[in-house]
Amino acid sequence: MPELPEVETVCRGLAKAIEGRTCKAVLVRRGDLRRPLPSKFAERVEARVLKKVRRRAKYLLFYFEDGTVLLAHLGMSGRLILGDESEPALHDHVLFDFDGGVRLTFNDPRRFGLMDLTQRDFLKRHPLIRRLGPEPLGKDFNAAFLSTALAARRSSIKSLLMDQSVVAGLGNIYACESLFVAGISPRRRGANTTGVRAERLVLAIRKVLKAAIVAGGSTLRDYVQASGELGYFQHQFKVYGRAGQACVRKNPKHVVRRMVQSNRSTFYCSMCQR
Repeated sequence: MPELPEVETVCRGLAKAIEGRTCKAVLVRRGDLRRPLPSKFAERVEARVLKKVRRRAKYLLFYFEDGTVLLAHLGMSGRLILGDESEPALHDHVLFDFDGGVRLTFNDPRRFGLMDLTQRDFLKRHPLIRRLGPEPLGKDFNAAFLSTALAARRSSIKSLLMDQSVVAGLGNIYACESLFVAGISPRRRGANTTGVRAERLVLAIRKVLKAAIVAGGSTLRDYVQASGELGYFQHQFKVYGRAGQACVRKNPKHVVRRMVQSNRSTFYCSMCQR
């Protein structure tokens, strides 16, 4: 599933291409995504100027001139791809035609993605948004906040980093990578990851996410940028997907290991992470 760097990369690509354009037409070829598209979906978007494209956690937010906001989540296999007004392909479920001959296509073979409509004034109270924690690249996410959020938590720090109410946008890949950079064991309890460790972790999360965004995100299976180009951060992974390989810190006794936490694979170096 695309995480913050992938969604941010798509967001930036879309913003450059379609902000300020009028959505001339919407073609819904299949509306039964993870949840059904809202009533009169096309009518509520057509003939409106798209003012801006933004990201919140793993959601893309499309702000239209009349206050309508379209929320989109890519799910496991969803893609939002820019192109021209050519014949739709298999699994092209929703097509948005903007002036200037620009088409935005939502393609999703597994249909785990979703789209919903709301109003700007209601956005913060929307069920998909209201419980989200702070953005990890924003000023509200800092060592003091993280220490407070973790202080009474007995769950593993790896599981807590993937809790969207603690910090928004992190998933399995970047939780593993950030914990390695911070030198913190994924097994460590949240309550034991406060203070200095929380400060190290915040810095590591920021460092990893910024590097991933510069690289265009990580392409492991389905993810592509809005232009159709792959992401390249997977070539910089230090632990994720590297079980059995030598740790990048070059000590011959250090080997990347894999374990399962909360039904997800965790990759780590037991010698480097404490």
